[in-house]
Amino acid sequence: MTLTDQGTTTPTARSAGIAGRIEAALRPLIAGPLPVRLRAWDGSEAGPADGTLVELRTPQALTRLLWHPGELGAAQAYVTGELEVEGDIGDALDLVRETVAARDIPPLTAARVGRLLPDLVRLARDTGALARPPAPPATQAVIKGRLHSLARDRASISHHYDLSNDFYQFLLDPHMAYSSAFFVDGPDMPLEAAQAAKLDLVCRKVGLTEGTRFLDIGCGWGSLSLYAAEHFGAQVTGVTIAAEQKAFIDARIRERGLEDRVQIQLRDYREIDSGPYDAVASLEMGEHVGEKNYATYASVLHRSVKPGGYVLVQQMSRRGVHPGGGPFIEQFIAPDMTMRPVGETLNYLQDAGFEVRGVHALREHYVWTVDAWHRTLEENWDRAVELIGEEGARVWRLYLVGGSQAFRDNRMGVDQLLLRRPGGPPVVSDPAR
Repeated sequence: MTLTDQGTTTPTARSAGIAGRIEAALRPLIAGPLPVRLRAWDGSEAGPADGTLVELRTPQALTRLLWHPGELGAAQAYVTGELEVEGDIGDALDLVRETVAARDIPPLTAARVGRLLPDLVRLARDTGALARPPAPPATQAVIKGRLHSLARDRASISHHYDLSNDFYQFLLDPHMAYSSAFFVDGPDMPLEAAQAAKLDLVCRKVGLTEGTRFLDIGCGWGSLSLYAAEHFGAQVTGVTIAAEQKAFIDARIRERGLEDRVQIQLRDYREIDSGPYDAVASLEMGEHVGEKNYATYASVLHRSVKPGGYVLVQQMSRRGVHPGGGPFIEQFIAPDMTMRPVGETLNYLQDAGFEVRGVHALREHYVWTVDAWHRTLEENWDRAVELIGEEGARVWRLYLVGGSQAFRDNRMGVDQLLLRRPGGPPVVSDPAR
């Protein structure tokens, strides 16, 4: 169904009741009829009869939407099961986004609800939905302290990355790589092979060879650290602030007999003092350091590598008013994350003293990566619920679907930035070329 069809589609027969009142109250705001079929908790329906079904199962769903209009309220209601979407949630998100753009619908804040939607407020009062703000879902982050202090950064990282090693083993490939893969053979390439191709590419770009002293900042579950030691013979130091990650990697180091080649440190990037290394990499960690601290992060990268040495930063980029990715991502997934256009990141890195040797865009590759994770989640839904609960699984469904769409639509990007600290012998060619 196209947007132009929706205004003439026959409404459902049961268009009275709460759903009908909601639809009537929203019409002035959304500049036309509902683009979806709405079912309220009293069983009433409104909107196109053949439209995607969105169900408000309890009055509390409406309460959340009134207190947090837009993305955050809808996400809260969805992850708690107070709001349900029939069918593919990705199709529903696309339809809403398309409608907002086509009708030029402005953002709505809680402060404007009473003024712009008096009928909706009256309905909420009549049905008991006009109540105090509901408690946030259990999966929503509650992070306190000074922004990007050491303690707050540890809490922010722990919220997401210490969720459950068992869950991440279930979701990710056997390398446990939680960053964009490199589908060198195209989107049908198995994820495990694509992640190995990414790890191999990173190691070659920074010039790893037998005995190379290599620093992996934000090492995650050790995919790059272990690969560099096993396949290139590097002497690796990995750094993380997630205790569960370190425990996981240490176990793999022992299993593979790599104690003499890989050491994992539980410390913040600002506490690194063991350089300079021959080469450095940091995969999708720079998004977490914050705007004010990015210059510090860049300077740590610079002082951690020897003159003439290479650094590879793989990092997501974003333009627009939500550098953290939007209310849902900022509240449920990655508190305090900051992204920016890739050119602005390059400016920081150049100001730190680096020469930029290459920018390799991987945006499409992240679509294929996230889609693979999403397939694993949906095909093994009961196992995901067993590991992190129904609410947690719904958070991840929303996260992966929305993330895939953001990269697909070029609202977000990801790039490998190859950098070199000036000095050392003259450059004939970069290592991977």
